[in-house]
Amino acid sequence: MSKHFLRGMSHGLPIGLGYLSVSFGFGIRSVQLGLTPLTAAIISAVNLTSAGQVAGIDIIASGGSLIEMALTQLTINLRYALMALALSQRLNKRFNMPHRLAASYGITDEIFAVCSKQLEPLDPLYMYGMIFIAFLGWVSGTTLGAAAGQLLPDSVSNAMGIVLYGMFLAIIIPPARKERSVLTVVIIAAAVSILFKYLITFVSGGFAVIISAAAASALGALLFPIKDEEEAETS
Repeated sequence: MSKHFLRGMSHGLPIGLGYLSVSFGFGIRSVQLGLTPLTAAIISAVNLTSAGQVAGIDIIASGGSLIEMALTQLTINLRYALMALALSQRLNKRFNMPHRLAASYGITDEIFAVCSKQLEPLDPLYMYGMIFIAFLGWVSGTTLGAAAGQLLPDSVSNAMGIVLYGMFLAIIIPPARKERSVLTVVIIAAAVSILFKYLITFVSGGFAVIISAAAASALGALLFPIKDEEEAETS
């Protein structure tokens, strides 16, 4: 087996273990919304996106439209395209177009973070090794969580379902503590979401996510504009 693939697997092991525990909550949540364990596992196998999957199954459960689903996934997962563009500058010569398309399947926040820290150009087999371990952790955790959701009492299932949201908090709290701009955008997004939850209830969950994200991002850009290099040098 290639040393690049084994190195990718070793670097991806912590990610896979983390995904195993987090996706357990997604599996439970899927069963609670009426999906079968097989359906939940297939969703995780073809979508390595935690927030996108949670929003997606909520739209499915509420009978949302395909347009709502597409716009919600675009809003939530657009960051992966930006990550892929950033990594495209760090690939070695073996990364032809088929390899780029294959590796793009597995670009997640955690995989991007690890790949961006590598000093040498990225090899396709290195990324495949990392994606393989992450895939196993995510799909296995979903399957186990969905199976457990059918057997565990409702009180335990509801408690375990919080695991997924704990991961979301773990992602936003560290940068929010360091940057006032991030904290402000998070608060705005939460406030708008609460309005849709309790006051503007006629808007579906998917469109509420889209509007909340767009409103928070727009206000964040207005309140905390980032100076370009020329402005920074003259100021």
